[in-house]
Amino acid sequence: MSARSLQRRFIDAAKLSRLDKPIGIGLLLWPLLWALWIATDGHPPLKLLLIFFAGTVVMRSAGCVINDFADRDIDPFVKRTHDRPLAARRLSPQEALGLFFALLAVALWLVLQLDWLTVVWSVGGAVLTASYPFMKRFFPLPQLYLGAAFGWAIPMAFVATTGGVPPLGWLVFAITVLWAGVYDTVYAMVDRDDDLKLDVHSTAILFGHHDRLIVGILQALVLGGLVATGLIAALGWPYWIGLTVGATLFAYQQWLIRARVREDCFKAFLNNNWFGLVVFSGIALG
Repeated sequence: MSARSLQRRFIDAAKLSRLDKPIGIGLLLWPLLWALWIATDGHPPLKLLLIFFAGTVVMRSAGCVINDFADRDIDPFVKRTHDRPLAARRLSPQEALGLFFALLAVALWLVLQLDWLTVVWSVGGAVLTASYPFMKRFFPLPQLYLGAAFGWAIPMAFVATTGGVPPLGWLVFAITVLWAGVYDTVYAMVDRDDDLKLDVHSTAILFGHHDRLIVGILQALVLGGLVATGLIAALGWPYWIGLTVGATLFAYQQWLIRARVREDCFKAFLNNNWFGLVVFSGIALG
């Protein structure tokens, strides 16, 4: 294999892992940081931060790889995904599985640096990550299942820092699941026409013409949950400013998706990274 061909394969492996699209890392990372800061009263140990950050990157990449493996015969017929390495047949399914298991091995090594109770809890996250891509074949709410996979680091963070998951930890987990329902439904609105042809399930299809309304309800539930979080955790005034900015961002997303234009729906999806940031900033400062 020539050096150019090898370089091309490394680039495609990085694209398969979505390392060229860090938005997904942010959407996983912000709720994790919310949880770590709340669980440790704003003083998370550096070692824990580094392990959870690296684990977030690795598990997100593993999830993307297994997702593209599961969708390798669907993605070629979707406008947004037809040029992905597996869809375009630039990488083989065997290479994708090899990369997936390599990433899982790295994730296992990372979690083994923590206590055994956290290691046990990590099994749930691995199961959710590996099974999510297949949910869209039959489960009408795969976006919420994705939220559970994305949010599993939250109970893990509480277990790693406090030895258990208090009700506040489960509240933050529930908020994360609902938030995933917001941004991934908006994301699914981009692919709705293609998914209908391919008989792939999504909340965008399930909600139909009520999509904007239900996304708005989910946004209200997320904000309500964050209000409860602020009250229970006794967060200071910077948190409430951050939450006000977050509510404004949600309103902006509603404006973007008002006509259900593909490009604007994608902008609304990307905007959620700023929502996660302003909420975290409020927690860290408050």
